[in-house]
Amino acid sequence: MMRLLLLASLPVLASLSSAMPQTAFANEPADPYLWLEEVTGEKPLEWVRERNTESVAALAGSDRFKALEARVLGILDSKERIPMVTKIGDRFYNLWRDAANPKGLWRRTTLAEYRKPEPAWEIVLDLDALSAKEGENWVWHGASVLEPEDRLCLVTLSRGGADADVMREFDLETKAFVDGGFTLPEAKSRVAWRTADSLFVATDFGPGSLTASGYPRTIREWTRGTLLATAPVVYEGQPDDMSVTAWRDLTPGYERDVVVRQKTFYTSEWFLRREGGLVKIEKPDDATAALHREWLLFELRSPWTVGATTHPAGSLLAADLEAFLAGNREVHVLFTPAPRTSLISFASTQNHLLVTTLDNVRNRLLVLTFRDGAWQQRPLQGLPEYGTASCIPVDDLETDDFFLITASSLQPSTLSLASAADTERQPEKLKQSPSFFDVSGLTVSQHEAVSKDGTRVPYFQIGPETLPSDGSTPTLLYGYGGFEIPLLPGYEPIAGAAWLEHRHVYVIANIRGGGEFGPEWHQAALKSKRPRAYEDFIAVAEDLIARKVTSPKHLGIKGGSNGGLLVGNMLTMRPDLFGGVVCQVPLLDMRRFHRLLAGASWMGEYGNPDNPEEWEFIRGFSPYHNLQRETAYPPVLITTSTRDDRVHPGHARKMAARLQELGKRVLYYENIEGGHGGAANNRQRAFMDTLGYTFLERELE
Repeated sequence: MMRLLLLASLPVLASLSSAMPQTAFANEPADPYLWLEEVTGEKPLEWVRERNTESVAALAGSDRFKALEARVLGILDSKERIPMVTKIGDRFYNLWRDAANPKGLWRRTTLAEYRKPEPAWEIVLDLDALSAKEGENWVWHGASVLEPEDRLCLVTLSRGGADADVMREFDLETKAFVDGGFTLPEAKSRVAWRTADSLFVATDFGPGSLTASGYPRTIREWTRGTLLATAPVVYEGQPDDMSVTAWRDLTPGYERDVVVRQKTFYTSEWFLRREGGLVKIEKPDDATAALHREWLLFELRSPWTVGATTHPAGSLLAADLEAFLAGNREVHVLFTPAPRTSLISFASTQNHLLVTTLDNVRNRLLVLTFRDGAWQQRPLQGLPEYGTASCIPVDDLETDDFFLITASSLQPSTLSLASAADTERQPEKLKQSPSFFDVSGLTVSQHEAVSKDGTRVPYFQIGPETLPSDGSTPTLLYGYGGFEIPLLPGYEPIAGAAWLEHRHVYVIANIRGGGEFGPEWHQAALKSKRPRAYEDFIAVAEDLIARKVTSPKHLGIKGGSNGGLLVGNMLTMRPDLFGGVVCQVPLLDMRRFHRLLAGASWMGEYGNPDNPEEWEFIRGFSPYHNLQRETAYPPVLITTSTRDDRVHPGHARKMAARLQELGKRVLYYENIEGGHGGAANNRQRAFMDTLGYTFLERELE
């Protein structure tokens, strides 16, 4: 298994070791661990190797660890998993990884064949063979096809799983990369077809072409056979924008070029490219826009007054595009939120809209159709009471069919084929995932905790129907609470095999900052209000203890990315509540997050530490700055990835080093690959997951 030794042979990742001031902020003590931010420096990697050796020795040597790792890897590599597909032309494509193909096979089949229990697949691209041939560790990032011809596509591949990738043109008929075709070197590019011989390209064009967040700020239209450097500029954003992008809507009869300036994580400007230049679409900056045939759609993050009506945040509106551009402000209301209902997503088929909502954190699906001058809606039935349901259009240019995926914590995923044109027709079950763990005696229930300010915070509890009443059950509490992302109780086979089968309890907290109840639930924990998310999480933990589900020494917590920041704050704010903490690919140094990689794009979520007034409240939720020598902390496992070019591994490194300096119980493991997901293949993921569950089992039993 690739663990420690390959760290020594990593190439220098210049893009990850971005120019960072090596001095302290004015009037503040120097950061003694700033040197750990040098991602591939010899001294930091030696420190990483030492920590990895300690963690492997502490957790990975037992037969129990090896048995669980093999079990988890067996789940990830199982040939019984549902092979999710994407339609291109008349065939259905899938990226498949298993023990024999750890990097993956891009393959295809027909719908008739896919309906069979064991379809016959045609291999289009073998990632393992390609990696071996080219001496690269390629990780699949996807393919963008040129429609409606459906022959040429732009394949994106990442070295080791980083966000940055390379782009190469690929021919689906010859199943080979196009000789002399479009290619781009490694960068966080945004590329889209415009015609068969031209692309919209936003990439790293050299000094000054990236935003402070490290994303492209210039879009060019690149014509086949010409030099990219000479391609004309379509749009150029500002240095402090987040990013820019462009694409061509190829809906027959509605072809148009779209340019988007992403000013911040939550604000954007939309333009249509027409003769004479760009035409700006007038909308609130914080509203999300979309196009569907003749319709312009708006998802609101704040109230918007149109005419005499004020539409609340969380609404979905539709307007006739051409009429709207001409000044007509008549809008159709497609969805209006209620106190415990919210809009999660929407997607279009050829003639309809598929709308996914939450009703008290339970999925509901609607089909919307414009007929007889009004939008009509029909609900989809047969969804799980507690669980997940999602719709994926099969081909929005050609059909109203969509894939319906349903699951719950105790019910494996089912993939069905349904039609938005006929909601009365029973969806056709295509695939059913097997049950990967024993669910006998387990149940799912929904509860509410009361936060410090009186807000009711829901959470899901998955575990045995009957529990001891003495609080002795090992319990894992998971949360995120940021970026308007909701958490739902889906099927998690690894948690089931590693945790629930042991008659332990798994809890999902729907705290503020997430998207469970729409924009207001998210905005209730923005910037200076960030502590509301942490108070909610504490309230759920205390409710579990009050209900005698568990007790502090048996209660563990886990979170990644923004969730890593969450559990990092639990460590510093309420160390008395928890018996163990697993902190994955985390943000932890909130003084410097905006100076590291993509961090500048998250100031809309957390605030600007360079503003003294904002740093005053940010410091309160910066775990790295709030560690105290005299405080007794529960044991911590911190994990990250050297190749994470989104959340800098320096956050995790420095936190672990500081805890170690203070003499606290901390284990640290850094995977050499995997990007922000923490693992580049199934074997690495199995190892990382087993580390976490082994640590929790050891500390909470």
